[in-house]
Amino acid sequence: MTARSALRRYLLVNFLTWLPVGLMMPAMVLLMTERGLGLAQTGLAVTVFSVVTVALELPTGGLADVLGRRVVLAASAAFLVAALVMMSVATTFWMFLVSGMLKGVSRALSSGPATSWYVDTLHGIDGPGADLKPGLARGGAVESASLCVGVLAGGALPLVVPPELIFPLAAPSLVGAVAAVVHLVVVLVALPEPRHGRRSFGGVLREVPATVAGGVRLAAGGPVLRRLMLAALVSGVMLSSIELLTPGRLAELAGGAEEGGMVYAVVAALGFAGSALGSVLAPVAARLAGSSARGAIAGSALAALSVGALAATAGLGGAAGLLSAAAAYVALFVGGSVTGMLCLEMTHRAVSAAERTTVTSTSSLALQAGGVAANVWAGALAAQAGVGAAWGVTAVIVLASALLFVRMPATATSRAPALPARSGSG
Repeated sequence: MTARSALRRYLLVNFLTWLPVGLMMPAMVLLMTERGLGLAQTGLAVTVFSVVTVALELPTGGLADVLGRRVVLAASAAFLVAALVMMSVATTFWMFLVSGMLKGVSRALSSGPATSWYVDTLHGIDGPGADLKPGLARGGAVESASLCVGVLAGGALPLVVPPELIFPLAAPSLVGAVAAVVHLVVVLVALPEPRHGRRSFGGVLREVPATVAGGVRLAAGGPVLRRLMLAALVSGVMLSSIELLTPGRLAELAGGAEEGGMVYAVVAALGFAGSALGSVLAPVAARLAGSSARGAIAGSALAALSVGALAATAGLGGAAGLLSAAAAYVALFVGGSVTGMLCLEMTHRAVSAAERTTVTSTSSLALQAGGVAANVWAGALAAQAGVGAAWGVTAVIVLASALLFVRMPATATSRAPALPARSGSG
């Protein structure tokens, strides 16, 4: 295998990993509400996904080291097939809970093995000094492209499938299950397992508690990392409150669930484009503001104002409500991406190479924990006081998080210039 063929396989697997996720996104919340779930129940059904992902993320990383990348990725695809089929036929709260659990297992299993396979393979071809940045950057771009394609197709499907043949809002998840089957086959055929060190299964299980405890101690012990973990928590709150409540709001504006799914698909695709733009603008924001921390303040402020705009325009109807919601949605992803990229850069500056995996996993756990919290209280608050109130609280939380970056403590590794002028990662 050549480096070029390894990259092609990695990009194909990355695309197929995220395509089913994109397909199910536009209709997921609307499907639950159309089948009788209230906002609070919908929030709980989504929460179980985050809870399972949080619980299994670190253990499944060890599992990939023991069993191999291909086996774990194939298992992830199999769990996703089961989850999406279950979601398609679910008619009760408990069936949606089971679907969420299966999706959580799938997400935890898919977190990292494809990238590890590519790195292992490239190191085997070009040696330990191989340049990973170009391939990993293309992998990220393919991920965004896959999500864009998926959400647009998932939004259009309910409008074109015959309702006498299938419940329209169930079509995206069924097509997503088919895409997950294709992903499973491609993983088994296209990813020969490279040689790498294996540890015993029992050894990995014994290491998991120590790894989790060590990551928490490391993240909580340093003043810079403490702030960055809190920022990740707030980011999870913002993203989950937006993803939970936006589909219903857009369906209300569009005049129906199927139409709302298509509108949400377009808005979500624009949001992914806004996220990509924010990543490009992050180095510029840091340079203009004078540091990564100040650039993160600007990004947080933009995100908070955008969520506030969603709250303020929650009472608008018609085209004005639709356009204002779409514009605010895109702007919040621009601001959130600026902050997220600069937080990632500051995290890597604050840790050594031996600590990177532990700390980034802990940051992911903080993000998911914020999502769990938001799915519980945002859905309940929206059901009682309206989506405007839930978004208003979210906006205040995001704005307050900008204070985390004020007078950010310096560390021995974080005193370098904020970001190189031509790099997005420092």
